[in-house]
Amino acid sequence: MNTTAALEVDAIRRDLPQLIGPVPGPRAQELIARDQHCISPSYTRCYPLVARGGEGAIVEDVDGNRFLDFNAGIAVVSTGHCHPRVVEAIRQQAGTLIHMSGTDFYYEALVDLAEKLGRLAPGNVERRVSFCNSGAEAVEGAMKLARYATGRDKFIAFLGAFHGRTMGALSLTARKAVQRRGFGPLIPGVIHAPYPNCYRCPFGQTPANCAVECASFIEDTLLKTIAPAEEVAAIVIEPVQGEGGYIVPPQKFYDELVRITERHGILLVCDEVQSGVGRTGKMWASEHFHLTPDIMTVAKGIASGLPLGATVARADLMNWGPGAHASTFGGNPVACAAALVTLELLEEELLENAARMGAHLMARLREWPARFPVVGEVRGLGLMLGIELVRDQQSKTRAPELRDRVIDLAFERGLLVLGAGDNTVRLCPALVITRDQCDFALDTLEECITLAMLETGMAALAASPAQ
Repeated sequence: MNTTAALEVDAIRRDLPQLIGPVPGPRAQELIARDQHCISPSYTRCYPLVARGGEGAIVEDVDGNRFLDFNAGIAVVSTGHCHPRVVEAIRQQAGTLIHMSGTDFYYEALVDLAEKLGRLAPGNVERRVSFCNSGAEAVEGAMKLARYATGRDKFIAFLGAFHGRTMGALSLTARKAVQRRGFGPLIPGVIHAPYPNCYRCPFGQTPANCAVECASFIEDTLLKTIAPAEEVAAIVIEPVQGEGGYIVPPQKFYDELVRITERHGILLVCDEVQSGVGRTGKMWASEHFHLTPDIMTVAKGIASGLPLGATVARADLMNWGPGAHASTFGGNPVACAAALVTLELLEEELLENAARMGAHLMARLREWPARFPVVGEVRGLGLMLGIELVRDQQSKTRAPELRDRVIDLAFERGLLVLGAGDNTVRLCPALVITRDQCDFALDTLEECITLAMLETGMAALAASPAQ
């Protein structure tokens, strides 16, 4: 079904987009004008969506236009917008107990969720959990715990990483200069290594001749020069790099990374804030690589849109005393109730759906480099998929302007997608996404890529097949 046909039948298809006028509409324009006078200009808005409500994978704006959301609130509403069971759990808990501060008192939902996360965490390891409100806070907790447990002060993170915007998390982040500019000095003792990207190998290798230089660089260079092994508390990594471009490392990289951490007594911290909670078709992206992290950070999709984060660690590591680390609002009863139902839904059906719909999307996406000469690579796991756009496949020259135009054109056709990295379109829909919705998204993106190629002067490429 093409985009036009889908819109024509949408009077009876509430699961597909319907635009009733130009976007943004008049009410959206009015609110955007008000926003510009009172909201921090540091916020990034790629296109003028002014949301009023949502259901499943559909978002409705203030003018009545309906959009297919392939962002899921930046990989947050894992069970879709306003899932009935999540809404009911929130209602019931809000009518019973909204807040009591689990750092000073006790309540059942906090214990239930901690036990659940401990059971679900990768590896057969006893766990303890410290709750907070966001991914950045979970990373801060992981950094503090790593230093406390090891007595070491240094961290190794990766270029292209995004771990958050608070000072510790920002010190690990190495995605864009604008995210760090003007905020120094950051936390000392953080060193960055190249992230394994087989499409753009930082060491100029190909998958066939790769000797896992990204991992050996850590041991042979960093640990021998600026980060003595006995001073490194942890290596912090996104199992699948998120904001850096939805990059999936090879298994052999992780095999070598684990060997390095075990040999030198360095903790392995896996940031599962974006890749976790079913996003990749498994509960945790770490499971795809047979990883058992010493510490894991969780947020985003854990509570289907309510603010909740968690630092999940080996129980023998999380042995700090009362007052060493806490959060007033972290793990509040309403967020815990939403998280418990979210995890139930994942285990019942949504993990399987994420894997199945991800495979369905990827089966068609794999054909795009042969069909579109500006598609350099498609990659990902489950419903964490990236489409990297280039000026041509031989040089792999990044095409950020093409990527941005594709995103704008998609919005104008009722599809919400965002970028990742400099030139990648990311697909991270809610785990409730259906086959028809996936097909609509792919049809729309194919149309948008073709139009963007024509508009940006790549008509000759569009007229000939990729080589």
